[in-house]
Amino acid sequence: MKKSIIALSAIAALSTASIAQDINKEMYNQIQALKAQIDALEKKMEDQQKQQATTPVVSTVDEKRIEKIEKKLDTVSKTATSAKIQSGNDNLKWDVDFRTQVDNIQYKHADGSKSKNNALMTNRLWLGMGYKADENSSFHGKLSYNKAFGDTANHSQSNTNPDYANFDWVTNENATDNTIKLKEAYWLYSNETFLGTDVPWSASVGRRPSTDGLPINLRNDQKENSPLSHVVDVEFDGFSFRFDTEAATGFRGSWFKICAGRGLTNAKPRFDMSGAAYAADDTKNVDVDLLGIIAVPYDDGQYSIHTNYAKAWNLIGFDQNSLNSYGGAYSNYLAAPSATTAYDLQMANPAFKDVGDIDFATILFKTEGIGNGISDYLDNTVFFASFAASKTNPNSLGMLGSMDSEVGTSVWLGINAPCPLTPDDAKIGLEWNKGSKYWRSMTYGEDTYAGSKIATRGQAWEVYRTQKLTDALSFGLSYVYMKYDYTGSNSFFGADGTPMTMAQAQAAGQNPVESAQDVRAYMRYRF
Repeated sequence: MKKSIIALSAIAALSTASIAQDINKEMYNQIQALKAQIDALEKKMEDQQKQQATTPVVSTVDEKRIEKIEKKLDTVSKTATSAKIQSGNDNLKWDVDFRTQVDNIQYKHADGSKSKNNALMTNRLWLGMGYKADENSSFHGKLSYNKAFGDTANHSQSNTNPDYANFDWVTNENATDNTIKLKEAYWLYSNETFLGTDVPWSASVGRRPSTDGLPINLRNDQKENSPLSHVVDVEFDGFSFRFDTEAATGFRGSWFKICAGRGLTNAKPRFDMSGAAYAADDTKNVDVDLLGIIAVPYDDGQYSIHTNYAKAWNLIGFDQNSLNSYGGAYSNYLAAPSATTAYDLQMANPAFKDVGDIDFATILFKTEGIGNGISDYLDNTVFFASFAASKTNPNSLGMLGSMDSEVGTSVWLGINAPCPLTPDDAKIGLEWNKGSKYWRSMTYGEDTYAGSKIATRGQAWEVYRTQKLTDALSFGLSYVYMKYDYTGSNSFFGADGTPMTMAQAQAAGQNPVESAQDVRAYMRYRF
């Protein structure tokens, strides 16, 4: 009934307005008293209807009293909403995602030798925050801490910090020291009309949530971000515009989003000796920029199609001359003597070069529920199939060891279903990836410590299980195996990404990783 809905809405508004506790307490008491009056009047009307079963009559006095109480409830509800908006000092809402994980990582090299870490232990903390100032605008942020047990911020003692651990694309995905960093911070504006048309839209600017997109979010047991993770899974600073197009096109659930950002800047530091603070540094590579379009032409809640096109300019890599100084191999370059490590050499004489641009494209089909009403098990099963391609556009230095434009492709299949043993609170999943010789993705932020399975030039398999233990606590277990047909799967975009078979690499005096596996178990607390 209308009065019950109003009462519940008012109570819900107050129960979520933790930012104005004193005000809410008083209003809550008022609503409880008013609700008690409504309950009493409802009881009285029910008694009257029982007495006059043939012609139920409600007294005019009671109707007027109910109408008066409903108006008062509506006023109190609006006051509570206003108080919630105005109480800015306490309106920043926090959420916590804390994960303790242990990984058993094993590598097999081309010559049969092995590298391993039987127990890499990490703690990862995400502190999410949000504030909705009004009906149209809101702020979202996330602080991150991702620490390997026993590591430190002291570079002279740290094993995980040197070189590229704090690279901006992956600074929160790498297990490093005990520093807290910013993972996300952006404002979001949304409106139901655009320039007088009935097209809902939104705009957002800041450090956007650009890791853990669909479909990698399924195995990560969390809500998807954008863009699609088959081609891009890195952090970056930028903006996005989204438009819901269902009303305009007639296609159910359709929408598209334009995203752009800057992956690296070549601005000089503020106190540069030249005096030209923040001017472009012509001695370094130009800015690395990214532009993408995400489009969902159809989504009926069960079946959906997702597409993503992206272009990145001025991508970085090592030129062949730099690698030749270290035996022609990226691995040899990183294994230089400690007095002249890759990190030190990069700081003194940057080896990264602008090697060209790249285009990415992907299309993904997803079904949430197989069939229609066949069984509860199939109704709660998710299946996806994704195809992606990359196309290099090298400059005079070449990309991925080639002066020509090279096309790479990748296929990704996966299923996520209720665990047959405990279908109500556990999920199991199986995924398979296959990448071609020149496949190249920007998935350095993938949450797999043994390397990105999405980037594999070869095949990768994963099986996992996640289970909810309490409202806040969950447990996860997974096994990832990657078999490389070619080298360079986790490289940058220059000569370091040259694809070679294991035999070719050995003939060139290299000993690359031929296969990798990662067994991980974690406990996760979210509230």
